[in-house]
Amino acid sequence: MEENTKTVAETEEKEAVSKNFIEREIEKDLAEGVYNHVQTRFPPEPNGYLHIGHAKSIILNSGLAEEYHGKFNLRFDDTNPTKEKTEFVQSIIEDVKWLGADFEDRLFFASDYFEQMYECAVLLIKKGKAFVCDLSAEQIREYRGDFNTPGKESPYRNRSVEENLQLFENMKNGVYKDGEKVLRAKIDMASPNINMRDPVIYRVAHMTHHNTGDKWCIYPMYDFAHPIEDAIEHITHSICTLEFEDHRPLYDWVVRECEFENPPRQIEFAKMYLTNVITGKRYIKKLVEDKIVDGWDDPRLVSIAALRRRGFTPESIRKFVELAGVSKADSSIDYAMLEYCVREDLKLKKARVMAVLDPVKLVIDNYPEGQMEELTAPCNLENPELGDRVISFGKELYIEREDFMEEPPKKYFRLFPGNEVRLMNAYFVTCTGCEKDENGNVTVVHCTYDPETKGGNAPDGRKVKGTIHWVAKETAVKAECRLYENLVDEEKGKLNEDGTLNLNPNSLTILKECYVEPSLKNAAAYDSFQFVRNGYFCVDCRDSAPEHPVFNRIVSLKSSFKIAK
Repeated sequence: MEENTKTVAETEEKEAVSKNFIEREIEKDLAEGVYNHVQTRFPPEPNGYLHIGHAKSIILNSGLAEEYHGKFNLRFDDTNPTKEKTEFVQSIIEDVKWLGADFEDRLFFASDYFEQMYECAVLLIKKGKAFVCDLSAEQIREYRGDFNTPGKESPYRNRSVEENLQLFENMKNGVYKDGEKVLRAKIDMASPNINMRDPVIYRVAHMTHHNTGDKWCIYPMYDFAHPIEDAIEHITHSICTLEFEDHRPLYDWVVRECEFENPPRQIEFAKMYLTNVITGKRYIKKLVEDKIVDGWDDPRLVSIAALRRRGFTPESIRKFVELAGVSKADSSIDYAMLEYCVREDLKLKKARVMAVLDPVKLVIDNYPEGQMEELTAPCNLENPELGDRVISFGKELYIEREDFMEEPPKKYFRLFPGNEVRLMNAYFVTCTGCEKDENGNVTVVHCTYDPETKGGNAPDGRKVKGTIHWVAKETAVKAECRLYENLVDEEKGKLNEDGTLNLNPNSLTILKECYVEPSLKNAAAYDSFQFVRNGYFCVDCRDSAPEHPVFNRIVSLKSSFKIAK
């Protein structure tokens, strides 16, 4: 009995140690009765496409709700109509669903709460906690001071409640031009936290909103709107990145002064930085406009749409986020870890097929003319449950150009005159020579085959050191394959001296003369496979068609990246 008790105690202690600091804070709040449930949210601004860093927030917030049997909201912080588009709303919804975050019917918009936010602002004015200010944006910055100098109070700070109420109503009714007046919280111009020095909470903006149209010509600032949105939706834990840590006193001030019961609690975690990638919207927009990439979903980017198009899986991104962990210290993660995660996810799931990316013709001189035969090959040696597939074999094949050398170096075990190799899942063949064009380029490789070695084994027990893959010329499907490298190289500096991106000229290689097994002709968008020796590839969702298949290389087969045991 004592031994069992010890085992249970050790297990509980181990689980407690493995909890991240956010989980520990949530469990403390539940234990102390601060909250009787857990409710989280992912609150993107619909002003661009989501990237891998957002994926961490989505997975973290939805995962916490699931772990504590709570609810998860997807809410658009659409308080800035100058940059927001319905296109971004739709792409974000698709991304969040794809990652597996369950928000069911819990899709919300900050703009749905504009009336309540306005009422909160009126309440603050009535309490003497907000005032209408006529200073320009530049003057407000000057009056704010800096870390070494306290701010100066606005000359309009002591307007009466009645005057402020009238002026704010006039702002709402469109009396003033953009920038002519703002509503500011009245807090403390001497605060060491600059965010608390009478921040602007409403501005005039005569803009059409994607959701509310022209109903409003004043819009709340993010730091005012966000805590109100959380409070209205009964969010318990507002999980955000460290950049908002200095904004937390203002967050707490807003929900307290607006008199919300059981207000939410903000907890910050470190952002996830990835090496050799571009996540800044300004840079990506420039790349798109200059047609350096073919859109926000270009597979060289790390927007969630781009990762999906390239062939990454939700499971691989979830594993990546799990390995990255949750902390309060900023750090950079090697892009190779993301590649490791997708490689690990795909290796047992996907069929291994043969595809020749840089072809040269191989002719088996002693194979019967006009004969084709069907051979059987396993789909995945590590996962027999995927079964077998049938492949065609004939006199003329395509092999990789690098698999033949007329004058090979030592320890080259593939085709060269006089050498015998195994054609994968087929026969032993012996190279007899080659043909060349007028420029000395090899155009045809010749060989003979041993019909007794069908299936890739010799009845006399002889061994060969080299095995090469191939596709039958008569049945092979011509395809385009796209190979990717990092868009930038941080070792050489992500930015040039003039502030432009230091782009890798070899970030995309397009191979238009590739040949694949005929079964791949009917592969659908996002279907993925392991191309033997060449890596994992995915059918491009935008450019691929049955008459012109296009495959994106997701990741190569090997990496130097290792997970510590």
